[in-house]
Parts: sequence; structure tokens; C-alpha cells
Amino acid sequence: MAARIKKGDTVIVTTGRDKGKTGEVVRVLPQENRAVVRGVNVVRKHQKQTPAQEGGIIAKEASIHMSNIALADPTDGKATRVGFRIENDGTKVRFAKRSGDKIDG
Repeated sequence: MAARIKKGDTVIVTTGRDKGKTGEVVRVLPQENRAVVRGVNVVRKHQKQTPAQEGGIIAKEASIHMSNIALADPTDGKATRVGFRIENDGTKVRFAKRSGDKIDG
């Protein structure tokens, strides 16, 4: 199956504690159907001190399930579904179903 959401995409959180927040996808975990989004689902983790790293409580982004995020439309920034179409030159591209605009290149 082709990836509907990729690293670098701007997404909107549709449900949960961070509903309405937007952020950039930092990492996609396709096997678990999850993604890490910058500034969303921030958790506080107690870190033990090591010779390389200082100990204490650190804040980091946890992964969020793909069903809880939607791609932001390139034209108006609202949540949209992703479709695929074959261009005249034979390339497969993603497009926003809301506006019909291409997402990739």
C-alpha cells in the first residue's frame, strides 16, 4: 500500500488530547501504523543519568496513530483526505481530495 502520509508533511490532529494542533511529520512507523509529529503528543520522560547524557525529566514527542491525524490541504490548511492519481507522463502523485491540488512536487 502506498504511503498516504510521509515524512515532512504538515498534518492536523483530528482527535485526542492535542485535537486541532498542527505539526510536521518527523518520522513514520509504517509497521505500527503510527507517526511522530513535531510539537504534538509531548510526553515527559524520567531519564536516568549516563556518562553521555544528563539525568532528569525530559519532554519528547511520542508517536500518534495514523487514524488520528489528517493531512493539511496545501491551499487552505484544513484537514483533507489523500487520493492517488496517475499523471499524463505516467507518474503516480498524491492529491488533496478537498481541493484537488497535488501534494508532491
